[in-house]
Amino acid sequence: MMPSGFFALLDDLALIMDDVAAMTKVAGKKTAGILGDDLAVNAEKAIGFPASRELPVLLAITKGSFLNKLIILPLAFLLSAFAGWLIQPILIAGGVYLAYEGVEKVLHMIRPHHEDGHSASERPDEKARIRSAVLVDFILSVEIIILALSQVVESELIVQVLVVSIISLVATVGVYGLVALIVRMDNAGYALAERDTKWVQNLGMGMVRALPILIRIISHVGTLALLLVAGGIFHHIDVVHHVFHGWPGPLVDGLLGLIVGGLAVLGAAGIRQLMAGRR
Repeated sequence: MMPSGFFALLDDLALIMDDVAAMTKVAGKKTAGILGDDLAVNAEKAIGFPASRELPVLLAITKGSFLNKLIILPLAFLLSAFAGWLIQPILIAGGVYLAYEGVEKVLHMIRPHHEDGHSASERPDEKARIRSAVLVDFILSVEIIILALSQVVESELIVQVLVVSIISLVATVGVYGLVALIVRMDNAGYALAERDTKWVQNLGMGMVRALPILIRIISHVGTLALLLVAGGIFHHIDVVHHVFHGWPGPLVDGLLGLIVGGLAVLGAAGIRQLMAGRR
């Protein structure tokens, strides 16, 4: 009896792992776009520090990202099981914040002189930028986890837990691993430039010269990603989806991100003026 029971258990485990592999592939395809946006947004957040602080800052953001996942995963399973109606309001609140961040960055690109008169003490410091990056990661992580969970909601609980956990791990290790490669590209380039082989030297100097261009591209892509992810959250609301039925998806996402972000920026400015007037 013992051997047959043991092999039956192995068969059950094999079936579960087959389900996990199949559903992870499906969930991975559904979340691939957001993972790409996550890479662009977090790379944009992690760059721009002094070379000696790049890896410590990235490590701090990565730790924050792991903590985000540890918080979000059990809450997502509990919400899905007992309070599914709360998921959409949470996503919408996160979408408003992402849209706000995106429009703020667009305004900064248009009017970069706006902060020129600020003293160094008034500009966001390293800890503030880390907190901002971790907060944005939290909101994107909610979107990734909820979307992955929606693909396996009909599966057994063990399959849901394993699939969504795998997607979450990939979202953290994969994204921040690539970000680490990007921010250290110039160091690798200088190391290659010191080699004896001419083409290796040229490759190294090419990497060094390409980094500022890549950073500018990532910054713009990260801003666009914020608006598209935010707009995509609102686009999935039934009423909004019906209004824009037949429109190109990316166009609607970008438009909604700009509109909601613009309203959020105006609202925040109004609140600041109101608070200043009461002082």
